Amino acid sequence: MGTLARTRLVACGAAVLTVAAGLGIRAVGVGDVAKYGGDALYTVLVHTLVVLAAPRVRPLTAAAGALAFSCAVELLQLTAVPAELAARSVLARLVLGSTFNAPDLLWYAVGAACAGLAHAAMARRRAGGGPRRPAGDLPVDPGARRGAVGGRSPGP
Repeated sequence: MGTLARTRLVACGAAVLTVAAGLGIRAVGVGDVAKYGGDALYTVLVHTLVVLAAPRVRPLTAAAGALAFSCAVELLQLTAVPAELAARSVLARLVLGSTFNAPDLLWYAVGAACAGLAHAAMARRRAGGGPRRPAGDLPVDPGARRGAVGGRSPGP
């Protein structure tokens, strides 16, 4: 399986898990935990859909796009359009919401940050890079130091 197909498969799985987590937190969560957890997961879902559509997207770009979309939807709630659509459709209510709530913007940022960090970690893992090291902390070949004494290399 190619890299793009694998990336899309992982993004699809992440989207399904995110929807399940969002519905679960709304079903069993209480008060602010359910509401704001759902807000963060909304942006995580948007992030996974961006990766699904454009598997080569960089983590920061996907996170910024997801955050911008989520904030745009929230700001759209300052108009009457989402409320009118939400009154007619459950799907519209889930996607667009109905009323503006400023703290939602913070939780969208939390979701975007979490999704971006997870995406970056997966990208590093896929590239075989593992955790990043500072430039001065590069691994040294143990054999490279053995022969450095006195400018001569000891014999075998």
